[in-house]
Amino acid sequence: MQPRQGILEIFSTFVQFDVDQFSGWATDAKLRRSMKVCLEGSSTEKSDTFWALYWYKVWQSQSSAVALAHISAYLQEACYWTARKFALNFPTQSSVADYFQIAIAHIDKILKNFNPQYSSYLKGYAQLAFESIIKDLLRLRRETEICSDWALLHKLSRKRAVQSLQNAGFNTQSIESYILAWECFKELYTGDNAKIRQLTKPDAVTFEAITNLYNAERLSRLSSPTPAVNQQTIETWLSSSAKAARTFLYPKFVSADAPLKEDDDGNLLDILPANLQTSLLTEIIEQEEAANIRNQQAQLNQVLHQAIAAMDAKSQQLVQVYYGEKLTQAEIAAQLEIKQYTVSRRLTSIKKSLLLTLTQWSQNTLHISPKSDVVDAINTSLEEWLKVQYSHTQMQ
Repeated sequence: MQPRQGILEIFSTFVQFDVDQFSGWATDAKLRRSMKVCLEGSSTEKSDTFWALYWYKVWQSQSSAVALAHISAYLQEACYWTARKFALNFPTQSSVADYFQIAIAHIDKILKNFNPQYSSYLKGYAQLAFESIIKDLLRLRRETEICSDWALLHKLSRKRAVQSLQNAGFNTQSIESYILAWECFKELYTGDNAKIRQLTKPDAVTFEAITNLYNAERLSRLSSPTPAVNQQTIETWLSSSAKAARTFLYPKFVSADAPLKEDDDGNLLDILPANLQTSLLTEIIEQEEAANIRNQQAQLNQVLHQAIAAMDAKSQQLVQVYYGEKLTQAEIAAQLEIKQYTVSRRLTSIKKSLLLTLTQWSQNTLHISPKSDVVDAINTSLEEWLKVQYSHTQMQ
């Protein structure tokens, strides 16, 4: 992949694929004009990290589609390399382009969970988030692919069952009926192999019992009167529910570079609105705020550097080879001539110690209460910091 040069390109260009291979950078004219206006309105040259935070705050305050698109452009490399890693590790599952599209489609969710108070490095945070998104998809895909329709219906929660049918476009009345049929199915059918993923279709006697239960329950549990149904209808409803669940849990993605219509040169990126006002630059990003962020980041770096320096030599070496050289625990164990479980325990102990140090610093300096969600966010920031810090050290 050819790296991008300059702020203008970083925030206005997107990865192009050709038969699953990176083929170049596509420039979005609207985003390029938007970024150019901002650069011309800025008195001093600023880093890509600064502009990433700027666009994040625009998105946060305005729900701006343009800001979201700028951030999506900024995170293209991080998403591409994450997608490429998974494509190499799981070549039979999906292509680089598929993984890339799956991950980049969750930019909005990533931004909702990002908190610059804990970390100002959006790219590092997003890379961890991309990995988590793809891992979750692989786990979910494995479950949906190896389950029969009947096993999938058994594994569904009521919330997911309703969401699946809503996603498939069923109206409220139909969803009520389908859900009642599904609940009757779960109540009466376990099968001899209920714990096996390949649960078989209920037999005729079981379907008759499910149908009778539905017809009895519909009178009191449905919001409006509906006629009695036969076994074929119940089977059709359950099959449709399974299909809707499989589609909802494992959706297909459409490329943003795909034409809007057949024989149309336009694509989804062309319809992004350009409604950003140039005055946002001075309204949202103030020099004093930027200085505060830099100061807090410097303090955080100092605290963590001091904590690592205070560790014994073996612990420092372990962190270096794990995050700097990116060795697996098995490789580290072989190199240091110790057991793999010893490596795992030591790494866990080291990260717990650093997490405690960072949590105490956040509480004392930023006055942040160490609630569970806060500690989770700090833990994510710590993992991000270690990866970035030691990758930079390795490059020097």
